[in-house]
Amino acid sequence: MQTQPFSNDAQSASWAGGSIERLENGHSAGLAQPESRAVRRALGLGWLSVGIGAAEIVAPFAVAKLAGARLRPRTIAALRLLGVRELASGLGILSQTRLAAWLWTRVAGDAIDLALLAQTLRNPRSSRKRTVSAIASVLGLTALDVRSAVECSRRERGLLEPEGVHVLSAITVNRPRDEVYRFWRDLQRLPQFMAHLESVTVHDGLSTWRAKGPAGIPFEWDAEIVDDQPNETLAWRSCAGSDVPNQGSVRFLDAPGGRGTEVRVELRYDPPTGALGKAIATMFGAEPGQAIAGDLRRFKQMLETGEVLHSDASIHRGMHPARPSRKAVPSRRGNEEKSRTKHSDEGKGRQVTT
Repeated sequence: MQTQPFSNDAQSASWAGGSIERLENGHSAGLAQPESRAVRRALGLGWLSVGIGAAEIVAPFAVAKLAGARLRPRTIAALRLLGVRELASGLGILSQTRLAAWLWTRVAGDAIDLALLAQTLRNPRSSRKRTVSAIASVLGLTALDVRSAVECSRRERGLLEPEGVHVLSAITVNRPRDEVYRFWRDLQRLPQFMAHLESVTVHDGLSTWRAKGPAGIPFEWDAEIVDDQPNETLAWRSCAGSDVPNQGSVRFLDAPGGRGTEVRVELRYDPPTGALGKAIATMFGAEPGQAIAGDLRRFKQMLETGEVLHSDASIHRGMHPARPSRKAVPSRRGNEEKSRTKHSDEGKGRQVTT
């Protein structure tokens, strides 16, 4: 069950309305999207490049003054060229095509910027205080660029594993929105349709989630509600120090055409390394989105029919006849004998009546 740090309640609820692909039957297959901190960091640097590049092209005088450089035509022309370079690097990173290569381009650009700032610092007519401050800022960005470039290079070569899982799924339940919300809000009922959960216990404003692990070994974590808007949104996150950092949200919307309630679930979690990480991977299977989609199907069945329907394959293990067993259904011969006995009794009854 994200990968991004859980800094505050508003941030935890801000992504509650993630996009969901809606299918004709009202249910979308779970979409598992492995995410990497390195990728998110790189995209942030991409947007930073776009912003810096735009500033250097549109307002070179302000940038030159901020860096402590002399306002000369040659300086302004150089800044505009640097802006074009920054803009190209940023757009290249945001395209996520050859991400590592574009990040190394940023590192090279940082080296050029540092060389130009060092030259500016040697000029007695420059503002040394502003130039030193600009050099310190560029050095910090250079360190971040190098780290991101190295991580993305390793990731593209298969040396760095994705660090988190992001799952989106949705289903339409033919029940009023308030009823659907109340059922889900009762957290202790979640194990009735979530296959991987053994129990959810609510205490002191928190909830303890106990999940099934491989070989029958359970593991658990504490969670707290961070956003609760009745009949609309319910969001939670794991507490600090949890072995399974996770956060999730459920949105309840009116389904089109008066077909009940559309339930949208977004789930993020960080599988830890080691034995616990393997246990979580086993719990959710190869495709976490499919596991969540299965939970939603069972949730729909419980609200619409009052029970979870099981397929024949989920009840019987291994090979078995594709017909009812003799214990479940009487044999044809037994039915015929019962029928003859019944007719005989009825005949005897008629004789007595006559």
